[in-house]
Amino acid sequence: MTLIVILRSFESTRSTDDKISALRQKTKEDPHDDQGKTNSSTLDGAGASRNFGYVPREVTADQEHDINPFTNQPRSAQYKKILESRKKLPVFAHMAEFYKMFNKHQIIIMVGETGSGKTTQIPQFVAYSDLPHTKNKIVACTQTRRVATTAVAERVADEMDVQLGHQVGYSIRFEDMTEPGTTFLKYMTDGMLLREAMNDPDLTCYSTIILDDAHERTLATDILMSMLKTLAQRRSDLKLIVMSATLDALKFQRYFAISSSTLAPLFRVPGRAYPVEVFYTQVPEPYYLEAAIRTVLMVHYTEKPGDILLFLTGEEEIEDACLKIPLYSRLPPQQQQRIFDPPPTASSPDGPPGRKVVVSTNIAESSLTIDGIVYVVDPGFSKQKVYNPRTRVESLLVSPISKESAQQRAGRAGRTRPGKCFRLYTENDFKSELEEHTHPEILKSNLANTVLVLVKAGIKSLLRALELLNYLSALDDDGNLTALGSIMAEFPLDPQLSKMLIVSPEFKCSNEILSITAMLSVPNVWLRPSNKREEADAAKVLLTVPGGDHLMLLNVYNNYIQNQHDKAWTWTNYLSAQALIQAENVREQLKRTMERFELELVSVQDQKQSTAIGQALCCGFFMQAAYKVGKIGHYMTFKDNQAHYFGFELWLAC
Repeated sequence: MTLIVILRSFESTRSTDDKISALRQKTKEDPHDDQGKTNSSTLDGAGASRNFGYVPREVTADQEHDINPFTNQPRSAQYKKILESRKKLPVFAHMAEFYKMFNKHQIIIMVGETGSGKTTQIPQFVAYSDLPHTKNKIVACTQTRRVATTAVAERVADEMDVQLGHQVGYSIRFEDMTEPGTTFLKYMTDGMLLREAMNDPDLTCYSTIILDDAHERTLATDILMSMLKTLAQRRSDLKLIVMSATLDALKFQRYFAISSSTLAPLFRVPGRAYPVEVFYTQVPEPYYLEAAIRTVLMVHYTEKPGDILLFLTGEEEIEDACLKIPLYSRLPPQQQQRIFDPPPTASSPDGPPGRKVVVSTNIAESSLTIDGIVYVVDPGFSKQKVYNPRTRVESLLVSPISKESAQQRAGRAGRTRPGKCFRLYTENDFKSELEEHTHPEILKSNLANTVLVLVKAGIKSLLRALELLNYLSALDDDGNLTALGSIMAEFPLDPQLSKMLIVSPEFKCSNEILSITAMLSVPNVWLRPSNKREEADAAKVLLTVPGGDHLMLLNVYNNYIQNQHDKAWTWTNYLSAQALIQAENVREQLKRTMERFELELVSVQDQKQSTAIGQALCCGFFMQAAYKVGKIGHYMTFKDNQAHYFGFELWLAC
């Protein structure tokens, strides 16, 4: 009998145990449940509201004064130049209206289209008004994507004439660019704020929390809305601003309603409303990638000057489609910044105009605004995360987008002047086949790690008896957090990985498991350029060792350290230097957490390494254990008799 561990899922399945199932109750309130009964006549939130304290200062003088109130240093010439461009943003014209509402209400719902300036300007308005650095407080603004978090923080630091990482900073998983006691404006992923709430449920260091891109319905943002709604009742000094790029604000207003008859106040900022002409195909395109490339070339040769934005589903499609200016999350930051460069000049006086073509995932729908985009090519697909609780497999599937996403994509073309959107699907498909809204992530995600964080944060009533956490001994049979679970929750990892890490000292292989966990926590280290795939595959074989992918990742990391972080070595072996640097940083952070809990750091003897590492792996991933049946590549899980097929055995035999 052959035993393997399937690591394609970090989620539990529905329990058949009646006791555990009874604890897994559906939440009573959905932030976007249209069935809530409220008086929809007061859509602007008019009515009595408690005044929770301070009156903001007039901000105009502060922003135009020669002395920076955050550094007490003279303003630079660059600051004044940037300020003039900020004044052209739609949200800047509504600053007085914002302050009037900010003074009066504790919670504000804001709607502003992508490009209105809400992500960069609203946190600054709050910071200039509240002057949090004088009260040892922080203004937080959450983002749904790492790329947007770092890019926006860098931009705002420039706009405020301060240093990134000091007065203005950011916090993403395994990277904290802030300075305690100095940072007063922090951009962070929604997941990082959720983790902070685990250790400080009252989020006492924050005076204002801004949830951006709430319309994306990410798992962390949905959970945060529930937590912050309750927290606002305990902390009358805490301000909350929920920002969305879509016009469907009523659901948010209902959820944060002041009373049964008075909705939460709505602050609406119009975008740059230039008309966008939408074109559809006459018949469905069977090969949307080829059709998209043809459409880009058609636009380039037949349309007037203006940059093009093409939406594709992921890294592989983007690399296949272009060698110019891709945009996806694993791209190095220096290359991500190229999307903001000006377009090139025309190659010849009689030829087509010079233009920039940005090929992006759906990150460009609302998280980032790229100036100069006039033409949008929309194939109508994106990669969406889908979780199968029976097989415990979480997959990224290419799926049709929603009407809401289609409208967001079209809107990218109308930021600076009238634009055109070319949809590579029929108008009938748009009207009858696409769903109105994208499904919330909470309905299609692995919830194990989120539930563990929530239980640690003190939330007892939400899905507290997930089967996986119980089997991992993170929760007891009554759904209470165990001592082991409390330690597991301190690691920013999926529960299986944290369990594996904690038990590894018992098998004398904690140093090895630490390296493996770090490698599993960063983007794929293997590079496979489209024009050198055979060479990349050959290089990978040279680093392969018996015993499986985990030992191979350990071998890669050890060789990287032994070669003293040599970038030439990584390039020769088709490895991502950026991912390996990140893995080393992750390992160091996890190591500090292990030392804090006095978990022994030891290494196993070479001849026993494979066995010890396998034992530690099984402690975390035993629910994915499977045995070989019949044909090559066919396996059956012990837990639920779920069939799996892996077509890698012939490759392993080479």
